[in-house]
Parts: sequence; structure tokens; C-alpha cells
Amino acid sequence: MNRYEHTLIAKQDLQESQIKSLISKYEEIINNNSGKVLKTENWGLKNFSHKINNNKKGFYFHIKLEGTGKTIGELEKAENIDQMLIRFLTVKVKKHDLKKEYFEKKDT
Repeated sequence: MNRYEHTLIAKQDLQESQIKSLISKYEEIINNNSGKVLKTENWGLKNFSHKINNNKKGFYFHIKLEGTGKTIGELEKAENIDQMLIRFLTVKVKKHDLKKEYFEKKDT
């Protein structure tokens, strides 16, 4: 199995319940197509450097997974038609760092 990191950006006007169902939908697609979700990170609402499809902000999510080419194909096919998503990107990696949180919330 290959290792991948998949980042997706959802629209800023989604409700909390819509966000949870969106993530569980894509985790289910991965699991149903010979894949395995290792870790899902919610990076939160971030500002864009420029407008993307008339959006100034978006919710970022990062999924670390193992799977095959079929897994990624089915995942991206579903994302291409999803109106709640702005962008997505899949990158093949050699190994996962499951301990590091890149956008962890700091307690102040």
C-alpha cells in the first residue's frame, strides 16, 4: 500500500454538523476502496492570500492515509462534484509523521 497525505478546503459558511458529515463521508470513501485512514487533522478556518471562487476563507482538513491508486481515484472523483469543497490536493509520501500536529491549538 502507498502512503498519501490529502488536504481539502471546505467553504467557510458550513455548519459544524455539515463539516463532520463531510469528513466522515470522505473517510468512508477511503475505507470502502481498499484504503485506511491513519489520522485526520482539523486545521480550522484559515484566510486565503487571494480570493478563490469568491471565498476569502476556508476550513482546512488534512488526512493521512494508506491506499492504492483506486482509493485516490474514487476519493478525487467524489470531491470533483462536491459543491461544499473549494480545493483538494493529494501527495504521495514515503512515510507518515503521525505525532506532529502542524496547526495545533495553543493554550494561552
